[in-house]
Amino acid sequence: MALSVREYRARIKSTESMKKITRAMELIAASRIIKAQQRAQSAAPYARELTRAVSAVATYSNVDHPLTREPEDPKRAAVLIVTSDRGLAGAYSSSVLKEAERLAEKLRSEGKEIDTYICGRKGEAYYKFRGRPVVQSWTGFSDQPSYDAAHEIGRTLIDAFLDEDGEHAVDEVHVVFTRFRSMLLQEPTDVRLLPLEVVEGEERPASDEVLPLYEFEPSPEAVLDGLLPQYVQSRIFFALLQAAASELAARQKAMKSATDNADELIKKYTRIANQARQAGITQEISEIVGGVNALADAQAGSE
Repeated sequence: MALSVREYRARIKSTESMKKITRAMELIAASRIIKAQQRAQSAAPYARELTRAVSAVATYSNVDHPLTREPEDPKRAAVLIVTSDRGLAGAYSSSVLKEAERLAEKLRSEGKEIDTYICGRKGEAYYKFRGRPVVQSWTGFSDQPSYDAAHEIGRTLIDAFLDEDGEHAVDEVHVVFTRFRSMLLQEPTDVRLLPLEVVEGEERPASDEVLPLYEFEPSPEAVLDGLLPQYVQSRIFFALLQAAASELAARQKAMKSATDNADELIKKYTRIANQARQAGITQEISEIVGGVNALADAQAGSE
């Protein structure tokens, strides 16, 4: 059914209002992503030096620590999934949830049960809608994570790993998040946190780097007791920062696409409205000419 010119103008007006909103969200995301990138980059040196220290302890001591001990027959794994609190970020959350589903399928094929932990309201809603159990969730900081949040998450996961007889005791801990590669590329990935292993990435020391010799005071066991929890928490914090930068980049890209689509829609509606207006004018002119001709024929007949 053809619409009137007035209806097309109303659609143009509503689309222009929507365009203003998406444009504003695009600019907000663009301004925040710079700070998010800087935070992620500034956290890398700390993570790198902490990894050096952990590598040195693992290399120069033979301590059998609970956080580094491989279980003989792992039966249960905890998976932390980092999603966003808000939408309008394209396929950001769905991509990381898809990666989490792939990891869960792989772990189940190995005979392991899954305990799910969630960061972000999108992941929380995803599991709630499907009626799947979630051990614990954290929300409200996906685009601006703090170290306090990473500390709380890390403490919860470490406690679950060290607990041997509890309801939610686990043998492995994995984290699924989106790694920020560039403004155009954000890559969902998963990392095993526990039992602890040195993680691949830019924060890892170079393979040919000679680690310094350390003396452990008061003992290697005491050093590991203090160092390994900080290492796990720093890894989680680094993942949260990477995910925050990825979320903002995805939101900026999605809002730019929405703004461009609104521009195209406005052009389309304007063109159709102009065509409808011109058709109306042509119709009116035709009716006037037809009326004049009929009147002239009537006058000629009366004469």
